Amino acid sequence: MSDTTTAELIYFAPPPDGSRPYTAININPLTGKNDHNWVEEPHLSQIENIRGKEDSVSLDASGFRFFRHAAKHTSFTDDADIEREYYPESIELVKELTGASRAVVFDHTIRRRRPDEIADSPQKRQPVAQVHVDQTTASAIARVHRHLPPADAPALLRRRFQIINLWRPISHAALDWPLALCDYGSIDTKADLVPTTLRYPDRDGETYGVKYNPNHRWKYLRGMEPDELVLIKCFDSKDDGKTAILTPHTAFNDPLTPEGVPLRESIELRLLVFYD
Repeated sequence: MSDTTTAELIYFAPPPDGSRPYTAININPLTGKNDHNWVEEPHLSQIENIRGKEDSVSLDASGFRFFRHAAKHTSFTDDADIEREYYPESIELVKELTGASRAVVFDHTIRRRRPDEIADSPQKRQPVAQVHVDQTTASAIARVHRHLPPADAPALLRRRFQIINLWRPISHAALDWPLALCDYGSIDTKADLVPTTLRYPDRDGETYGVKYNPNHRWKYLRGMEPDELVLIKCFDSKDDGKTAILTPHTAFNDPLTPEGVPLRESIELRLLVFYD
C-alpha cells in the first residue's frame, strides 16, 4: 500500500471583514457546526504514512512522536473512572517519555464519530476536521494560572513548560477519520498562524487558525491501534528558534480507508508538563 495519501484538509482563511477571528467551543444545534467568522478553505494535501518509520519524527524536531504503550484503563465510558484510573497512569507515562519532572492533566475529550448525531454536548464530541493548534502563548500561560495553585504558578512559569496532548484510539484501530500532524520544520510560524478567540460560555480562550502553505509536510500513522499513542506538542516555552513549539493537526477523511471499518473512537488528554 502507498506510503502517502491525498486528502482534503480544511485550512483557515481570515474573516473577509478584517475582524478578529473567533470560534465557538460549543456546537450550534441549529446548524450542527461551531459558529465562527473565518472562512473554511479546503486544500488537497499529501499525507505521508510513517508506519515503520516512526523514529523519523520527534517531539523537539517535529512537534509530535508516536509510541506503543497499552493503557491499563480500557473502558473509557465513565469520566470519573477515567480521571481516577487513566489520569494517573498517563501522568507517569508522559513523565517517563519526556523526562519531565511534573505533569498535570487539565482535561480530556472522548471523540466518537457519529455522522448522524449533532455534537451538542461534551459527551458527543466528533473528530475536528479543521487544521488548528490548540494553544497560543497567551492561552498556555493562562492555563498554568487556571489549573495550578496561585502560589506555584510564578515559579513554574520561570521554568520550561509545555502543553502536550496524549492521543490514542479506543476500542479499535483508527482507520476511519485518522489524525494528521504537520511537521514543525515545514511551518512558517509568522505567516501561517493566526490567533483566534475560542469562545466558551463563561470565558474566552485562544487557539491558532492555520493558513494554507504548500510547504507543509503532513504525517500520519495509518491504522493506529489502542495500544499506540501520539504525543502532540501544543506549546513549548523553549522558543529558541530550533525546538518545535507547536503542532498543527486535523482529522481527515482518508480515501484509503477500507469500507465497513468501525467509526473512529479516540481519547485525548491535555497536560501541563514542567521540567526542572
